[in-house]
Amino acid sequence: MSRIGKQPIKVPSDVKVSISGNTVNIEGPKSKLSHTFHPDIVVEYKQQDNQVLIKRPSDEKYYKALHGLTRALIANMVLGVTKGYSKKLEIVGLGYNAKVQGKDIVLTLGYTHPVSLEIPKGIKVDITNPTNPAKLTISGPDKQMVGQFSAVIRGLRPPEPYKGMGVKYEDEVIRRKAGKAFTSGAA
Repeated sequence: MSRIGKQPIKVPSDVKVSISGNTVNIEGPKSKLSHTFHPDIVVEYKQQDNQVLIKRPSDEKYYKALHGLTRALIANMVLGVTKGYSKKLEIVGLGYNAKVQGKDIVLTLGYTHPVSLEIPKGIKVDITNPTNPAKLTISGPDKQMVGQFSAVIRGLRPPEPYKGMGVKYEDEVIRRKAGKAFTSGAA
């Protein structure tokens, strides 16, 4: 039995929900989000209670999984249009930096050339400290897009275990390794 799927989603008063077929549109103070769900899962909006309910056709394992997934995705959409999501990244390394140029983010990560990435629509990148350690905040209403863009940036130069240089999440802990130890002895 899906415990997550059975829970109703409370919708704040400043959020508008509209359902057409198997597409859910949610509009809030920060943004508008839309998502199309599996046609067998029933999504209902009870306006008098300000709740969204999700129902499944049977108790098969496949539908149980879709039930909880659908409920979690809609809850993330409601939270995204009201508060939004953000990820904080740090770029650590000598000469490593980041800057926003128009619709692109340009990263200098120790390669022979700067790396330029197009910022997806709906995502906002703030740079609080452009040089070592550079601090980025990636924010937006769509949890998946924020996480994906953060992972793409981190994947350009993952942190290495010896000096800790690279791109890491702010709360990420890097397991450090000791370098080579030199002994002072007779040869």
